[in-house]
Amino acid sequence: MTAALAEKNSAPGQAVRPGAPPPATTRRTRRERAFDDVPRWQIYLPLGIYLVFTLIPFYWMFLFAVRPSGSTSLVPWPMTGEHFDKVWNERSFGLFFQNSMIVGIATLIATTLVALAGGYALARFDFKIKGGFMLALLCSQFIPGALMLVPLFEIFKNLQLINSLVSVVIAETVFQLPLSIILISGFIKNVPVTLEEAAWVDGCSRFRAFCAVVLPLLRPGLIAVGSFAFVHSWNHFLFALMFLSEQDKQTIPVGLNTLIGADSVDLGALAAGGVIAAVPVVIVFAFIQKWLVTGFSAGAVKG
Repeated sequence: MTAALAEKNSAPGQAVRPGAPPPATTRRTRRERAFDDVPRWQIYLPLGIYLVFTLIPFYWMFLFAVRPSGSTSLVPWPMTGEHFDKVWNERSFGLFFQNSMIVGIATLIATTLVALAGGYALARFDFKIKGGFMLALLCSQFIPGALMLVPLFEIFKNLQLINSLVSVVIAETVFQLPLSIILISGFIKNVPVTLEEAAWVDGCSRFRAFCAVVLPLLRPGLIAVGSFAFVHSWNHFLFALMFLSEQDKQTIPVGLNTLIGADSVDLGALAAGGVIAAVPVVIVFAFIQKWLVTGFSAGAVKG
């Protein structure tokens, strides 16, 4: 009877030996059928519980941000913008937002350009220390950024970059490069080198062939690396705190820290600042989530 079922599920014209395992398509169909037989509530219930626990902190932050001072209502009505006005104008969050945007965009551009060059070298060239270099990149991910604060501070002090956004951009770029180079390298390896060779035959230089043939195919990887660098630099607190002491140079994470007093905390202002800090990140991920997943998965295929 097993042989008859296997023969029935086999493709037309394909002989099935008695006792042979069913074809892969048959096994895949059975798995899909087993998944379809699962009651939908067993899928939606755990996902719903996880979604509730994920959204409650965001709702709580939004509630404190738009609720009038002294109110204890669990419903954000009536809504007020007094907390946003306070942090944006009185607490200089408009300036903090501008500084964070400058640091995030500059880090995104610098990380993407350097990762492109390093990733292409690892993907297309063979050299003696290539394995050791890859190992060093991987090992650097285990070094906490706090351990590098003192030497980085001394370097930036000698270069007269303290209290400059350039110091934060350099530090953020350096700590983003190892992972970015590895991801871009894996993504470039998925692009056949024969495409570049065909462009060389047509008279293109290596750089022109890379820009015309390879670069357009790297869009998901570039978006993934760039967005990761932007979000990390936008949220990072330590480098901005150590290298920027003047208030007009501080970023949003440091600005949020200034809202926490020694004896009291203005929860409304703190929540409004958190909403301001979260909005750009949410917008970025809303627009690039498809490219982000594609880029990270494709960059991890080969390495």
